Amino acid sequence: MKIRVGVLYGGKSPEHKVSLQTAKAVMNAIDKEKFDVTPIYITTEGQWVKGERLTGEVKDVKQLELKSEANAILPVALNKTESPATTGESEGTIDVIFPLLHGPNGEDGTVQGLLELLNIPYVGNGVLGSAVGMDKVMMKNLFAQAGLQQAKYVWFIKNDWKENAEAAYEKVEKELGYPCFVKPANAGSSVGISKCKNRQDLEAAFIEAFKYDRKIIIEEAIVGREIEIGVIGNDKPICSVVGEIVPKKEFYDYQAKYEDGDTELIIPAEVTEEQYETIKQMAITAFKALDLCGLVRADFFLTKDGVVYINEVNTMPGFTPFSMFPLLWKHTGVSYPELIERLVQLAIERHQEKQTITYTF
Repeated sequence: MKIRVGVLYGGKSPEHKVSLQTAKAVMNAIDKEKFDVTPIYITTEGQWVKGERLTGEVKDVKQLELKSEANAILPVALNKTESPATTGESEGTIDVIFPLLHGPNGEDGTVQGLLELLNIPYVGNGVLGSAVGMDKVMMKNLFAQAGLQQAKYVWFIKNDWKENAEAAYEKVEKELGYPCFVKPANAGSSVGISKCKNRQDLEAAFIEAFKYDRKIIIEEAIVGREIEIGVIGNDKPICSVVGEIVPKKEFYDYQAKYEDGDTELIIPAEVTEEQYETIKQMAITAFKALDLCGLVRADFFLTKDGVVYINEVNTMPGFTPFSMFPLLWKHTGVSYPELIERLVQLAIERHQEKQTITYTF
C-alpha cells in the first residue's frame, strides 16, 4: 500500500508565498508510485483547507490556493480515521504530514506541537528544535554554549527600544560597530533584514525589523564567503557536499532567493578537505546542540584566512528551483525524489521510536 502523505503549506506568515513555491516543487517531485499525496492548505487568515488527492502535475502555485468554503477542516480532523471503504482503504487517513511551512506559525514549533498532540508522524524537526532554530537569539545562545565560533551579536525587545532607542543604537555601535546586520529574531528567507553602514541606516533598520517581530538581533558583519551544507538524519546525521552562494547584491536577500534568481550557486564549493571537515563537524555539532532531526541547512562564513564562523541553521529549508538544500543533495548523489522519500522515512522512524516510550500514570 502506498504511504499517504499530507503536504501542509501556506500559513499565516510573511513567507506564505515561499511556502507555496516549495509545496509545488515537492508535490511535482514526489514519487507517485510510492506515495499518495493530499494537499492541505493554510490560508493567510489561518483557515485549514484539505484538497483532493493529487493525481497530476501542479502547473501553477495558484492551483494550491484552495477554496475554503466546501473543504475547510479543523486541524484536529487530520488524524480522523474514516470507516474503510469497500476497497478496504481508509480514504480520510493520512500516514505522515510533510509540513512545508516557512516562518512563524509553521517553522517555529507551533504546528509541530499540534501534530505531536494528534500523534501524527511528520517530516522535519520537532517542537524544541523548530522553536530554537527559528529564534535567532536562542539559537546563537546555544551555539555559544556548544563552543561554536560565530559573529558577535546583541538583541533587543521592541518595548525596550521604544523606551530608550538612543541607548540601543549606542550599544550596537560600541559592541559591534559598522557595518552590521539587523534582523527580526523570528523570521526566515531574509525577510526584514538590513545591512547598516551608519547611524541613519541603523535607525531605519530597527524600524523595518520590528515590523516582523517583537525581538530583533544585530550581528557584526563577517567578511567571508557564504558556505552552506545540508544535514539529514535523526540520531546519526549525515552531511552533503558544501555549496557557495555568490550574491550579486550586497547580501543574499529575499528577492535574490525567490524572485529574480540573480545569484550564483557554486556546488560543490571550492574548499580544502580540512575546511570541509571543519564545516561538517560544526554542522553536526549545531544539529545535536539544538536537538534537531530530519533535515537542516547550516550556513557558514569562510574568511580569506580560512576561519569558519557558523551563521545559522534553517530547520525547514526551501525546495524551490532556486533553493540550495536539494541541489546540495543532488550533487551528493541523492536525487530530489529520493531525498523526499528519505525524509518521510526518517519521520516515520522517529515517530515509531516515540511510541516505545512508556509513561507511568
